[in-house]
Amino acid sequence: MLPDEEKALKEVARTRMSDEWSDYTLYERLSKTVDHESPFAEILRTLSTTEHRHYEFWRKYVPGEEPRLAKLKLYWVLFLRKFLGLTFATRYLDRHEESVVKTYQGFAPLIPEKDRADFDEMVADEKDHEKALEMKVESSAVRYISFVVLGLADSLVEISGIHAGSLGFYDLTEVAGLAGVIAGAAASLAMASAAYAQAKQGNFEGSARLSAFYTGVSYFLTAIALATPYFLTRNMILALSSSLSLAVVILAVTTWYSVVVQQKTFFRDFVEILLILFGATVALYFFGYVVHGVLPNIRVS
Repeated sequence: MLPDEEKALKEVARTRMSDEWSDYTLYERLSKTVDHESPFAEILRTLSTTEHRHYEFWRKYVPGEEPRLAKLKLYWVLFLRKFLGLTFATRYLDRHEESVVKTYQGFAPLIPEKDRADFDEMVADEKDHEKALEMKVESSAVRYISFVVLGLADSLVEISGIHAGSLGFYDLTEVAGLAGVIAGAAASLAMASAAYAQAKQGNFEGSARLSAFYTGVSYFLTAIALATPYFLTRNMILALSSSLSLAVVILAVTTWYSVVVQQKTFFRDFVEILLILFGATVALYFFGYVVHGVLPNIRVS
């Protein structure tokens, strides 16, 4: 092996050794967060053992050096596991495993011939990790995620539009907020009924009642959140911008959760709903403004 190649291999090994050690520690910690008899706990323990073997493979190229534990990544994934569920945390890791396979394939020319068989086995292990992490742990939040997203997305667009339309008509933030709350209460019942019927008529393997519950509650809570700024200030621009900013944050978090669990692309889904949100808001504001011009004598006492 040429000196430059040997140097490059050591640099790669130094980085990968620490990465594999971090993954080994992470899977071991995750396995302790589920029931010991759970099949998923066994998968996580197996993954931990495999990652430790990969750590040993890279460590032999940099003997005497100690791995660095990626504490930030460790605590972040454990945080996701605690607050967003095991399925979300493992799907999040699944996306990491995909990039590891591609990275390893790029390192192949640096590996000495005598270690090539072990290296190929390690790449095969990483591919198996992807398959292992595809195992579904159907928690309630994951099973009904489509209904939660349905309620949130519809509420973001409709309530933001109602607020904007009310402002274009009345110029009173309290009226806009109240209109959003009333419309949210009515629409949440309608959305819950629609979700119930959808779950009943389709091939959904879950409770139609819970589907309705998740849809209706997510809709109404979002409506309340978006209406809150209108009761905190009488400045129309501040109330509208604050509510829309909150809508964007809710949309970003919800879309991120959804795309990780359902393994989609974030940017396309986020931008698509964002454009609908702002398009509806602008259109309904001008609609309210036009109606106000046609009916100028209507006032709020």
